[in-house]
Amino acid sequence: MREHLILWVNGIRREVRGGDAFLTLSGWLRDRLGLVGTKIMCAEGDCGACTVLVAEPADSGTPRWLPIDSCIRFLFQLDGCHVVTVEGLAKDGGLAPVQQAMVDCHGSQCGFCTPGFVMALAGGCAAKSRGESLDWRKELSGNLCRCTGYVSIFEAAARAETEATWIAERFADASWAVEGARLRRESLDIRGDLDGVTMRATCPATVAEALAVRRETDARVVAGATDLGVLWNKGKLRPRHWLDLSRVVELRGILVEESAGAVGLATLVAGPLATWTDMLAVCSERCGEAVAVLEAFGGPQIRHVGTLGGNIVNGSPIADSLPLLFAMEATLGLASATATRRVPIDSFYKGYKQLDLAADELLVDVRMPLPAPGDILRLVKVSRRRDLDISTFTSAIHLRCDGDRIASARIAFGGVGPTVVRMRHTEAALAGQPFTEETFRRAGDVAVNEIRPLTDVRGSSEYRLQLARNVLLKVFHEQRVAVG
Repeated sequence: MREHLILWVNGIRREVRGGDAFLTLSGWLRDRLGLVGTKIMCAEGDCGACTVLVAEPADSGTPRWLPIDSCIRFLFQLDGCHVVTVEGLAKDGGLAPVQQAMVDCHGSQCGFCTPGFVMALAGGCAAKSRGESLDWRKELSGNLCRCTGYVSIFEAAARAETEATWIAERFADASWAVEGARLRRESLDIRGDLDGVTMRATCPATVAEALAVRRETDARVVAGATDLGVLWNKGKLRPRHWLDLSRVVELRGILVEESAGAVGLATLVAGPLATWTDMLAVCSERCGEAVAVLEAFGGPQIRHVGTLGGNIVNGSPIADSLPLLFAMEATLGLASATATRRVPIDSFYKGYKQLDLAADELLVDVRMPLPAPGDILRLVKVSRRRDLDISTFTSAIHLRCDGDRIASARIAFGGVGPTVVRMRHTEAALAGQPFTEETFRRAGDVAVNEIRPLTDVRGSSEYRLQLARNVLLKVFHEQRVAVG
């Protein structure tokens, strides 16, 4: 296995050895390369001040430049990739169009957040140059500004969009990607001292290698690092050995599998490394109700690296994806070096952050049936802030009707206990009943007796109980409006 990293920064090939491989990308850029345009403010992936562009090579096709939060991405995860910082945008003494647009539209005041906004704008222009549609409010939802009020920044975005092709021209030379693709197929075993502590990162290229490491060591598994990177920055997590799955291509796929002989029935099949950007693309076509929740999952910088598997294994009772997976009765594929098994997702959680996952096992796939034509699916996320906020309460309600009666119901609530709760008594109260307001009111009475939510900084127990009633009535009223 190779024992050092190779990556590119603003067109320059860099080799990294020893302890530096365990730094966050933002820390390495600032402290080792002196590229201080990349700012660090929250160190949690919430503010976007540390945004950079990263392109991962592929065996075929043009590399995609994606904005990410560099404060919660470890350097060892970026072997073979190309990173562009705000210092890499200008060329021959002239500002890039996104930079000039921010100047012309007075999009900066104190300036601390400005480099991050510029890089997010550059990421949007890269998407535009690939033929993707842009909604700048969503594209910039991962960046916070305390000064300008955003109006001038959106004006800059509109101006930059008219010259979106510049980014493809600026980074047209993808010769680095040939070597980068080869590097990404190689496994790594990096060792070094960081702050006086001996560290190790094993980065396998195949599932078999990953399972072998899992069997032989107690290495901490990391994929997107959107949670673990935060814990690292806050000093709450200091594993001596990382098992990084980010280069295991076998765990990345996502597709829709049509059911043979059953029109309209299909299953989403995803590897645990499928990102929220991947999920959003599929759900936009096949599970539209999930789109709003996925778009609120995090800004683009989080969605480009955060993974489905990470959200599942992290096991938070307010994880945004879990109510949907529970209500659609998803199953999880678990594997060790010697065996595989399937587990229904609602039996995977044994208590708060307690999983039915052996020490030598990895999550290797997720299968989620998609709603059939005519099914009713409603997802709700309640939080104090619209974007970039942790949920107070989440829910997924899936109903199948037979005429004016509810044939079956599957309901899951999050934020009401130590795990997401499958609301089986509430489901039974709805099944076979007429689709009336009274039916949903009675189901709300059952629901509040099925959960015991806590009071915390995000909301009181009484508030969450009221939400449990309200989301059921919301389904009734929304569906009545939908059918006229």
